[in-house]
Amino acid sequence: MKTINAILIVILLVALNQSTLNSCTNFLITKGASVDGATMITYAADAGGFMEPLFFHPGGEHKEGEMLKVYDWDTGTLLGEINQAKKTYRVIGNMNEFGLVIGETTYTGIESLRDTTGIIDYGSLIRITLQRAKTAREAIKTIEELTSKYGYYSTGESFSIADPNEVWIMELIGKGVGNKGINYAARRIPDGYISAHANQARIHAIDMNDKENWMWSKDVIEFAKKEKIYVERDGKFSFADTYNPLDPGGALFCEGRVWRFYSLASPSANLSTDRFRAVKDAEPYPLFIKPDKKLAVADLKNWMRDHFEGTDFDMTQGLAAGPYACPYRWKNLTWKLDGDTTKSYGWERPIATQQSAWTFISQSRADMPREIGNVLWYGVDAASTSCYVPFYAGNTSIPYSYDHGNIAEFSWDVAFWVFNSVANRSYLQYSLIIKDINKVQDDFENKFLTMQPSIEKAALEMYKTNPELAVEYLTDYSNNQAEKVVSSWRELWKFITVKYNDGYMNDVNVNNGRSPKGVGYDQDFLKEVIRSKPGYYDVEWRNK
Repeated sequence: MKTINAILIVILLVALNQSTLNSCTNFLITKGASVDGATMITYAADAGGFMEPLFFHPGGEHKEGEMLKVYDWDTGTLLGEINQAKKTYRVIGNMNEFGLVIGETTYTGIESLRDTTGIIDYGSLIRITLQRAKTAREAIKTIEELTSKYGYYSTGESFSIADPNEVWIMELIGKGVGNKGINYAARRIPDGYISAHANQARIHAIDMNDKENWMWSKDVIEFAKKEKIYVERDGKFSFADTYNPLDPGGALFCEGRVWRFYSLASPSANLSTDRFRAVKDAEPYPLFIKPDKKLAVADLKNWMRDHFEGTDFDMTQGLAAGPYACPYRWKNLTWKLDGDTTKSYGWERPIATQQSAWTFISQSRADMPREIGNVLWYGVDAASTSCYVPFYAGNTSIPYSYDHGNIAEFSWDVAFWVFNSVANRSYLQYSLIIKDINKVQDDFENKFLTMQPSIEKAALEMYKTNPELAVEYLTDYSNNQAEKVVSSWRELWKFITVKYNDGYMNDVNVNNGRSPKGVGYDQDFLKEVIRSKPGYYDVEWRNK
């Protein structure tokens, strides 16, 4: 058995490597914390080299004895087969037809607890559960049943699980090869509160006297003691400290996102940055917190695009942002200097990153028919340069551009590549080009939010006499708007390519495009350039 010190060393090394791969973020909002009584979850699928079309499962009846092939979400490797459910539900992305939503962030944890013989990985576990469960509580039970029967293939995960009435955070990890099932703890977020997680386990003590708000695996504590990894915090068993001990990387790259979300939603809490900035033995952030005001979809859209702006950690400022205030840092997340084999350095890790494959904001409302009340606001690629389009949970199809494509083949017909083309062009002159992107982005998203009540009112009227027609109406609306967005982003790429050609600011309507203006550089950047080579850039006569 490894000692605790050895385990911590392994975890630190893994964290530094995994932080560039498994870099997702979830925010959790209960119905009492939202302006319209919706439960909401945000999710950013942040992993370089990762691209996948918008998932769609139509649901349906299945024959007795039918089997379902399970492929590892990250590698595509066939893990095995499981028994198919007699009936499955419609799923779009990470939301099913009942408004059940599941998001995730990978925290890895103690890798020796991974069961590489398991059949179900974390991604498949999410999608299969969405096809079989109607509520958050049912989803947690389904996850436990599936992993107990077939084995859990992946490392540690935090799941955000919401239905139109409840929001839960569930943290889980395997039991090692030869031991099917998972160790887990799940906590219902109290109504009126919010929570967050970003690749670091957040649940500490489990209140086993409160079965209404807690669920856990029966041997979660005994297993830890048997494996000699049991850890307490404040005299009580701590799930997070036991199965995912915090290291400097976990603090800097994971807890920073939690701190930022809390600081945006509840500035009055004035939470310390100590935990985020890896101050040793700093207190963990609360598992949940009350926001200063109720939150709307528009708030979450803005916050999913955050880079610590306006704080001491603002990534649009300083030398690392370059001459055009680019808030992104090219990977790897951590690095070393030549000749120094001991010290590591790391970039900031904001909520918004360039390597997002997609992001979403779910909106699950219990006061409408489920086909109308449950919406997945879905954005392809990085949140800052993309556009959130509303897809209703009852929709019977998704558009071609969102349904096709792969990471190895560029195509203007695929939404992923269209949004990536605009995003990557913006990184060259970010402070200038993001303004052009924001204009188109705001036009669409403001229109969607403004039209939402009218669209849903019309759908509700149809639903009274013809539910199928209401579903068809919303399907057509979502798909048409999504394709309009993609078409506009193609035109946006053309526009910014012409406007910022060769480092100029071009206006083709002035003097037939023959009078471009130089874009120049930021003054702080120019000062650094001059400091780097004193006298070199002076435009004056020099003495020999």
